Amino acid sequence: MNDHAGEAIRVLVLLEAYTISGSAKGVLEFARESIRYPAPQPKVEISLITFRRPPTSEQPVLRNAIQELGIAWDAVEEQGRFDRSVIPHLRLLAQKRNPHIVWSNSVKSHFLVRYAGLNRARGWVAFHHGYTATDTKMLLYNQLDRWSLRAADRVLTVCRPFAAQVQAMGIDAKKIHVQHMPARAAGTVAGSETAALRTAWKLDGAGRIILTIGRLSREKGHADLLRAFQRLRRMHDQPLHLLIVGEGPERPHLEALCRDLQLTGSVTLTGHQNHLWPFYALADLFVLPSHSEGSPNVLLEAMAANVPVVATRVGGVPELATDGRDALLVEKSACEPMALAMKRLLSNRDLRAALTSSAHGVLERNTPEAYYHSIARVLGEILREKYPHRGEAV
Repeated sequence: MNDHAGEAIRVLVLLEAYTISGSAKGVLEFARESIRYPAPQPKVEISLITFRRPPTSEQPVLRNAIQELGIAWDAVEEQGRFDRSVIPHLRLLAQKRNPHIVWSNSVKSHFLVRYAGLNRARGWVAFHHGYTATDTKMLLYNQLDRWSLRAADRVLTVCRPFAAQVQAMGIDAKKIHVQHMPARAAGTVAGSETAALRTAWKLDGAGRIILTIGRLSREKGHADLLRAFQRLRRMHDQPLHLLIVGEGPERPHLEALCRDLQLTGSVTLTGHQNHLWPFYALADLFVLPSHSEGSPNVLLEAMAANVPVVATRVGGVPELATDGRDALLVEKSACEPMALAMKRLLSNRDLRAALTSSAHGVLERNTPEAYYHSIARVLGEILREKYPHRGEAV
């Protein structure tokens, strides 16, 4: 792709996020890399639309990250998940930003792009991150994608199983592009930060720390991890503590399960945390017990932090990590094998070192730079299709 009269691809991103997690991490990484590449490199100019729903609004950490990058940004006020009153506002913002391509990131934003006609006379890339089946309402919302995604010029999705799922919905395979999420080097964590965490969460004397991070929803498999952790404590003769970082609708059930399994004093649910690197720095072992995953950021972050990993063999996890080389993989809902894998890692220093060393290769294949160039190529393809008079322009 060549620069044409100094003009970049203008991309308007609809981001349904209130914190820096999930799709927001990918968008911010892409925006950060786009700033690093001036013409004549593949050049993209990002502008953002986020949603603000009273009494909830985007958290300062997300707002600050956007402002620090200097991205053009608008926040749309809404009264509910699918508030049709936002449609005129979205149309005005699209007219104001005048993008070549619109980029949506969730079921809601996919629907809004098509319903509002934001893709008319513009390109559209829809980033599919999978579905959360938390209740009947969400299942109905997920069905909207069968209608929404068929109008997209490209559907990016985070793993091959999700690509097959999207294709089964009637999306042309030629429009589907598998795009793993990026991994950035671990942030520096001072000893004083980990000491403060230990004090705040009463972890002094807690022994080995097992960490998991993710939304507390059923498909994340936290209940399986609690049952596996109970088994592990019976096998392991040293103190152990499980840290569960995240928030969500399953929290009351998980708290009750901790009581039933008599784990209350050995498990801490921290709620949502904005700054995760200190938690990785505390951990002796990271576990991803999910029933469904795409390209999990937390898996890559644990690898970046040199924390050995046990993960379920679901979604895109086997595309990122090879069992016995980069991580130990077990079947989903398999509590006994999960417990045995955790025990194996905690008991074998050489295996832990081998896995964390090999995981560096996973990170090298999934850098923010590679992520940027891969998506920029897709945007360039859309641009040439929608604006053929521009030739090879970017």
